[in-house]
Amino acid sequence: MIGFDREKYIRLQSAKIKERREQIGGKLYLEMGGKLFDDYHASRVLPGFTPDNKIAMLGELRDELEIIVAVNAHDLTAKRRADTGISYEGEVLRLVDVFREAGFLVNNIVITQYEESNQEAKAFRRRCLHSGLKVSRHRRIPGYPSNTDLILSKDGLGRNEYAETERDLVVVTAPGPGSGKLATCLSQIYHDHQRGITSSYAKFETFPVWNLPLDHPVNLAYEAATADLDDLNMIDPFHLVAYGQQAVNYNRDVEVFPLLALMLRRLLGESPYKSPTDMGVNMVGYCISDDDACRAAAQQEIIRRYYNALVSEEKKGDGNDHDSTRIALIMGKLGLARTDRPVVEPALAVEKRTKAPGSAIQLKDGQIITGKTSELLGCSAAMLLNALKVLAGIDDRVQLLAPSSIAPIQTLKTEYLGSKNPRLHTDEVLIALSVSAASDPNAAHALEQLPELRGCDVHVTTILGTVDEGVFRHLGVNVTTEPVFRKKGLFRKK
Repeated sequence: MIGFDREKYIRLQSAKIKERREQIGGKLYLEMGGKLFDDYHASRVLPGFTPDNKIAMLGELRDELEIIVAVNAHDLTAKRRADTGISYEGEVLRLVDVFREAGFLVNNIVITQYEESNQEAKAFRRRCLHSGLKVSRHRRIPGYPSNTDLILSKDGLGRNEYAETERDLVVVTAPGPGSGKLATCLSQIYHDHQRGITSSYAKFETFPVWNLPLDHPVNLAYEAATADLDDLNMIDPFHLVAYGQQAVNYNRDVEVFPLLALMLRRLLGESPYKSPTDMGVNMVGYCISDDDACRAAAQQEIIRRYYNALVSEEKKGDGNDHDSTRIALIMGKLGLARTDRPVVEPALAVEKRTKAPGSAIQLKDGQIITGKTSELLGCSAAMLLNALKVLAGIDDRVQLLAPSSIAPIQTLKTEYLGSKNPRLHTDEVLIALSVSAASDPNAAHALEQLPELRGCDVHVTTILGTVDEGVFRHLGVNVTTEPVFRKKGLFRKK
């Protein structure tokens, strides 16, 4: 069910950014919170919002803007995108490629928290320079962000290298949180001021949605998504005092606003903003076309985040249940239980009946298809084949993969590749199916249904291996699992 008007969003959001540029005058640095590209969280909680929505919106301003990508030197290899597994170092370069392919101007990388002793940062800088990118090094400022006297001096922001830009609308984005986007904007404004260039700052943060209620599931889903960051939605107290109106913001922006306003006054003579909400240009709330659809989607996202937190905590094995406890409290506010995800109980029922891991997928028409563990197939692989047969209208009694075609693959795995598990994983099943498609019309028709799985929900009663995780991720399937390993052991391959 569609709950978000994509075309209206593209129109309103690009117009709002143009309006803010005209209000500010001169150069505008626009901090883009969240993911500028591949925003899968937004697409899940706002049905109709596509992962490339922000890029499509910025496409309306393509000839007027350029992009700076900021990354924290300490995060280059230490952090990875949770949804794709790409390191921040790789993600920076991927983003540059993606932006350029979409026709955007991007020449500048800013490495924040840079230290000469950080060999990884030095190597990354050399790699960027060799690729023709311009790289600015930003240093750590003691007392940031509270020591404004030091920050706004030649020994503070003045030590940072200036990123030479060509256009008056500069979007500052990053591979993830904590990359220093705000500090990058402030540094640029400081150096512009030293050069006599008029410039200012604005922020585009998709979530929380400022003009939705504090306890709206879409806003609570943002809290669930950032449980590890301890982000909390709250009523913007500065906005309430200034305008007598309630607006939703989050703790980090509220906490830093007095200092940000002070810095802007010192740099510009006066701050153009009376509240953190004033800084924003977010029009998402005006583009929700079906509130009930978005509420339902956001509730499912919260439950999904809860399961993911449980699994992550089980994998770490350190007994820290901080994230899952926080999300459980959010679920409590909405009266949600973990079994309110429609695919959970059918998967658990398969496991109870067979005494082995089970799985379930909900197709777009609401049908739930299950899979069980057998001697030939793991439950995820079985479920995948069953779902493709249903989508292709193939009788359940038809075997898409004959046991005789599976046996050689099992022999290869166990006798030559050293695997102890003879069952086929999802990737092996898809490869076998694609081979069969050359001679079997049913297999070919089933294979053609793969795009229909995108956006479907899946639940598995055991923690998935990295291979199955990757296959489902590439298929665009939203997977949850019980926080249980199929076999207990102290050592596990990553």
